[in-house]
Amino acid sequence: MLVAAEREGQMAALCEGRVAVVTGAGRGIGREYALMLAAHGAKVVVNDLGAERDGSGRDASPAATVAAAIRDAGGEAVVNGDDVSDWAGAKRLIDQAVDCFGRLDVLINNAGILRDRMLVNMSEAEWDAVIAVHLKGTFAPARHAAAYWRDLTKEQGRPVDARIINTSSSSGLFGNPGQSNYGAAKAGIAAFTIIAARELRRYGVTVNAIMPHAQTRMTEAPRSLSDAQRAARDPRWVAPIAVWLASAESREVTGRVFEAGGGLLAVLEGWHRGPTVAQIDDPTRLGPIVGDLVARARRNAGMDGEDAD
Repeated sequence: MLVAAEREGQMAALCEGRVAVVTGAGRGIGREYALMLAAHGAKVVVNDLGAERDGSGRDASPAATVAAAIRDAGGEAVVNGDDVSDWAGAKRLIDQAVDCFGRLDVLINNAGILRDRMLVNMSEAEWDAVIAVHLKGTFAPARHAAAYWRDLTKEQGRPVDARIINTSSSSGLFGNPGQSNYGAAKAGIAAFTIIAARELRRYGVTVNAIMPHAQTRMTEAPRSLSDAQRAARDPRWVAPIAVWLASAESREVTGRVFEAGGGLLAVLEGWHRGPTVAQIDDPTRLGPIVGDLVARARRNAGMDGEDAD
């Protein structure tokens, strides 16, 4: 089993000496993040419960395998099996990075599950589980990491040079039927990213997100792809932007959502105000006015990121 540097050949080390936590790093995209970060000199805390696609069960072996691969290639890595949606578990995760490596520079929130269901059939448990892992599982580690960096800034009298990298999705930003729980969480993460970026800038912490296109265990079931499409959606295409965002080079970039994989790298532009009229106090006048506003407005994007039909 080879780490990213051995697959890609010689590369300049962007993250030499940095300490990174990657959640959901036992498989898929998270695994690629951990391996490529290590190949670029980072010390990595490999977090993964080893749960099934729906969040059930536990298995320590995926995270252990990734950490072993990093160490076998000469890097440094430790395993963490905490549940990132658990407040105390998220705190232990952040503390472990500092305890093992003396510091924390990067947090990548990548852990996730799926429990797809059309809205009329979705159970409360299916909603709660997905919101907990994705949304609270982003907030809790970020909250503990941010507090660590705030305190360190005060202690040393200058800002840190730290990173939070979150994971959004086209389901949340563009809207995919059958994923109202997952999409709501991922849209929330995009908003959380922008707000946290504005709050944490004073401490030298940047906050960005990645909207990945990758064929993994999470996305395998609903997709039928050609060989060329599958190659373009290999998770390794998502890892480079994560590693760059984790590096010191990215210190001027914050509050952004990047789309990566599937043949492209793009920056998402978010909500902007569209056509406008002066406010109106009579609802009986609104029919033709709203019709005109909607006709002149850009359509919501489809799952391909372009205007929907």
